[in-house]
Amino acid sequence: MKLRVVLESSDEGGYTVHVPSLPGCISEGETLEEALENIQEAIELYLEPLEDEWITQEGVIVRELVL
Repeated sequence: MKLRVVLESSDEGGYTVHVPSLPGCISEGETLEEALENIQEAIELYLEPLEDEWITQEGVIVRELVL
């Protein structure tokens, strides 16, 4: 899976990074490398399904896709 991220210099130093295609997926880091590592973790957590949120009604099928 490929996602585009946007890195911006922060007023306090370092970088803020967000993923336009994943609303609310934001992180930061002191260096570009740290910011990219942090957003990678944020993306993984953002995309991780929460079993409690799955609808478990009769007739509903849940499948996991690997991208």
